[in-house]
Amino acid sequence: MIIVPVKEGDNIERALKKFKRKYEKTGIVKELRSRQAFEKPSITNRKKMMKAEYVQQLRAREE
Repeated sequence: MIIVPVKEGDNIERALKKFKRKYEKTGIVKELRSRQAFEKPSITNRKKMMKAEYVQQLRAREE
């Protein structure tokens, strides 16, 4: 459970912003979206490899 302490005189918008940040850090939304449809392990591994190659290319361009 996510708890956001709100002090007296604090903005509700600020509290909502904190809540949204904490909620996103937990990764609940990503997990729910990934569980909506089954994905074969081979496809998951392929995606990881493609992402790793992409990141490697980006780092190579920086140098």
